Amino acid sequence: MPGAPDLRLRCAENGDGSAIEGLVFAVLEEYGLTPDPEGIDADLRDIESSYRRRGGAFQVLEEPSGRILGCVGLLPIDRATCELRKMYLAREARGRGLGRRLLESALAQAKDLGFQRVTLETASVLVQAIALYKANGFVRYAPEHMSKRCNEAYFLDLSRR
Repeated sequence: MPGAPDLRLRCAENGDGSAIEGLVFAVLEEYGLTPDPEGIDADLRDIESSYRRRGGAFQVLEEPSGRILGCVGLLPIDRATCELRKMYLAREARGRGLGRRLLESALAQAKDLGFQRVTLETASVLVQAIALYKANGFVRYAPEHMSKRCNEAYFLDLSRR
């Protein structure tokens, strides 16, 4: 991985669940957002069923020690559309191009899985993430509904990449 040759991007397993939840909840709290383990974050209880077994994917970025520094998921919405979810990086991993690497890997995987469109919901306080999404061609749109901690939504047409 450029800039971090010792880090490994791999498919997440259910055994990673508590480490992923710890990372996600820590980042949410860092930005003043509330974790919702009974609602929008319930997918972390069974990553394999929530993502892979439904035709999506979930990856983690880990150190040689096995410590998870980042994650990203693709949740199928329908045959053509998936939602980019749970893209988070530990504070010490930011600013090294790793978010870009996670996003590029997820978008390549979405294409490989046959999706034509990627959507995402985010909170406006995640300024750096939103800048990364926009730099990669995501366009803001107004969905019919959004999770309670999000106030912005974006989509990307993969056929234009």
